[in-house]
Amino acid sequence: MSQWKPAGEGLRTRIFQIIFESDTAAAKAFDIALIGLILCSVLVVMLESVVPLRERHGALFHWLEWGFTILFTAELAVRLYCLDRPWQYLRSFYGVIDLLAILPTWLALIVPGAQSLVVVRLLRTLRIFRVLRLMEFVGEGRLLIDALKRSSHQIFLFLFTVCMLITIFASLVYLIEPAEAGFTSIPTSIYWAAVTLTTVGYGDIAPVTPLGQAISVMMMLIGYSIIAVPTGVFSAEVIRSIRADRYSEEACPGCGHDRHDHKAYYCLRCGTWLDEETPDPRTQDRKDGETP
Repeated sequence: MSQWKPAGEGLRTRIFQIIFESDTAAAKAFDIALIGLILCSVLVVMLESVVPLRERHGALFHWLEWGFTILFTAELAVRLYCLDRPWQYLRSFYGVIDLLAILPTWLALIVPGAQSLVVVRLLRTLRIFRVLRLMEFVGEGRLLIDALKRSSHQIFLFLFTVCMLITIFASLVYLIEPAEAGFTSIPTSIYWAAVTLTTVGYGDIAPVTPLGQAISVMMMLIGYSIIAVPTGVFSAEVIRSIRADRYSEEACPGCGHDRHDHKAYYCLRCGTWLDEETPDPRTQDRKDGETP
């Protein structure tokens, strides 16, 4: 949150330090209390969805939810009050999440049932990374995202192939199996084919003819065979990302060995100085030590 600045000195600065920073005990206590309130509010929504509990404690859940909403609305207002650019904060990631956390309950006054969307408040718990000083893990997350982007073409080709297989096998089974077995349409057969190919096997729809059962066996074997393909592709990209993040691709001028650490000055194999732009300090020391 270092990109945000307080609107002025005095009270606004003190509020800013408590809300947007985590270096003091008061700031940590505020963040932990906020996360606790978020989890409690989501728990209330989840319990309210249980019919027996809603019938017995519906009024309590209603007032608790409005209490949480008023607290979060006041908290967002205080955040905007202590910032020098409040509208820019509202357009940021955390600002949008804070706004979405309170909108469902207010929208429920117009659209009944909208309060169920308050589970989006769970996204506000992302601040726990800042509270527990886990921001270094964000870099690891970026590494996974970069690997996913680089393998996106292979994964897309894999998914396209899977969809094509599912459509073909579903159409075959629809032609083979009777409607009494549950294969009443090609979309329904596609549902069965997807469940079978992914080896989930709900069993709500199953072929009854020998040929349809043979196709099912073939699909299950194909599913086991190809399920590791995207995992292998993604794992290879992750390993490549780790190497690129840690090791340099520049080869040693002495022996040609690559994969040196970015902070390395000498080759791991032959000891050659790696930075060609600056002189080797060992050679420089020998020159300085020579007697004229």
